[in-house]
Amino acid sequence: MNEEKKKCGLYMRVSTEDQAREGFSLPEQRGRLETFCKFKGYEIIDYYEDAGISAKTGNYRPEFERLKADIKTKRINTIVALKLDRITRSICDWEELITFLDENNAYLDCANDEINTTTANGKMISRLLMSVSQNEIERTSERTKIGLAGAIKLGHIPHVAPLGYKHEDKRLVIDYSTKDIVIRIFDLYYNGYSYQKISNLFNEEKVLEKDNWRDSTIQTILENEIYKGDFVHGKRTKT
Repeated sequence: MNEEKKKCGLYMRVSTEDQAREGFSLPEQRGRLETFCKFKGYEIIDYYEDAGISAKTGNYRPEFERLKADIKTKRINTIVALKLDRITRSICDWEELITFLDENNAYLDCANDEINTTTANGKMISRLLMSVSQNEIERTSERTKIGLAGAIKLGHIPHVAPLGYKHEDKRLVIDYSTKDIVIRIFDLYYNGYSYQKISNLFNEEKVLEKDNWRDSTIQTILENEIYKGDFVHGKRTKT
């Protein structure tokens, strides 16, 4: 281990899928990392939390970008995360990160994986773990696509039903109790209402007894291909 004083940024990430898994919540990650840093004698400088964001290539993670900016300014010199997959699940992204850390004399230490990039062996092990992780993701994706293709042929769409629809016998059918809400959203948008204006209106009226309508929710509904009668293979549609 490099003897340089470790000034740490604790990085915590949880995706929508992770939120239901025990041990992946942001408070749980934070507690574990604080204990880890105390054991290692690391100084905690700041906390960085990305909520509801996966580690897929192309996803913008504002807190991770802030962390990298703090590394560039030498405010911190070590990223501490629970596991390697909290950082990324892509070999390409991982290699870019290693290069970035090398260029800025910075390091990564993962509490659960028991690896770090302060040594050549640590880097080698991280690459092996990343290769195994990506291979498993790709194999799972292949199995899912095969099953999904068969389901589509049978008329089954195994997604969470978007607003205005519901599942019956594994088929997507109109939900007459909510379909008019979707029609209204499209009508309001057609008549010049913005995403934000629609969400504000729905919050005031407590549509579906909710007051947490967001502009992003309205945008997702308006851009959902299922409302146009389409299904895009390989793309999740959510409301």
